[in-house]
Amino acid sequence: MKFEFPADKISAIRSLLSQPKKIVITTHHRPDGDAIGSCLALYHFLVSDGHELSVITPDEAPDFLKWLPGSRQVICHDKNVQPSETKVKEAEIIFCLDFNRLDRLDKLSDAVSKSKAKKILIDHHLDPETSFDFIFSHPESCATCELIYYFITALDNAKVISKSVAACIYTGIMTDTQSFRFSNMTADTHRVIANLIEARVENHVIHENVYDSYSEHRLRLLGYCINNKLKVLKEYKTAFITLSKEELDRFHFASGDSEGFVNYALAIDGIRLAGFFMELDGIIKISLRSKGNFSVKEMAEKYFEGGGHKNAAGGQSELLMEATVEKFITTLKHYSKELNACGLT
Repeated sequence: MKFEFPADKISAIRSLLSQPKKIVITTHHRPDGDAIGSCLALYHFLVSDGHELSVITPDEAPDFLKWLPGSRQVICHDKNVQPSETKVKEAEIIFCLDFNRLDRLDKLSDAVSKSKAKKILIDHHLDPETSFDFIFSHPESCATCELIYYFITALDNAKVISKSVAACIYTGIMTDTQSFRFSNMTADTHRVIANLIEARVENHVIHENVYDSYSEHRLRLLGYCINNKLKVLKEYKTAFITLSKEELDRFHFASGDSEGFVNYALAIDGIRLAGFFMELDGIIKISLRSKGNFSVKEMAEKYFEGGGHKNAAGGQSELLMEATVEKFITTLKHYSKELNACGLT
């Protein structure tokens, strides 16, 4: 569904941007394709207007996204703490993209919270915090990159969308919809994609860069997960995968290597709920996916300190892996009737 940016707010932002400003563009920790794509798309759109721009992420994006135009300009806070926090402190405008709460910035959140800059949120997650000066939230949108497309055309629809902007937006929509497969890929979204292709985006090259550039270690890790770690609970129409730190180390795990693994569990016929549990940074990171009307967002919020979307959510657990899995299976009992209901709509 196309999002109409309120004319009065767009006018106010256009006025803010009428003179060169110190601008920071940031997104959530462990940035995915939609996060880094939206940041770099906005960067390329604004860079020609004379602003002093900095794209700052809490940590690194996965290697399979580092081909995106502008990636070399991205500053990782965890590797450049003082320089990035100085830029945040000096910023006059901070664009906050693809997250709804400042704590999603991890260790960067304190600096952004204390900044006196005008904070502009553009996001598609539910229930945004009110600690922003401008809030553009549209949960019905398939990706923040789709909102960035509407945002930049609302700011200046006479300005031609460059090939770099188009590539970044296309990547974000493609990755957040699992190659355009989700129900929130509306006719309007397909029109956006058509416009990006008309802007000379090389869609086949983007697919190859993202999905056909796995390291050997990543592919072997995926095979190991499917062959050795996939568990199916037919009584709950659920499947899940677990990975310990030792297993990650064995396969030389790098950031982004587990991206999309949870979807293989969901691909099993008859499965309505999939989970992926990974021991990382001393806690268990959890990804949840579902089909139809079953809300993993509710499960993540209630039991695993998380949130997200109806059919795609995440959370965490400070318990050990075995205890986390036991909690997950116990949790399934509360949803047994719903999971076993007939139909997926």
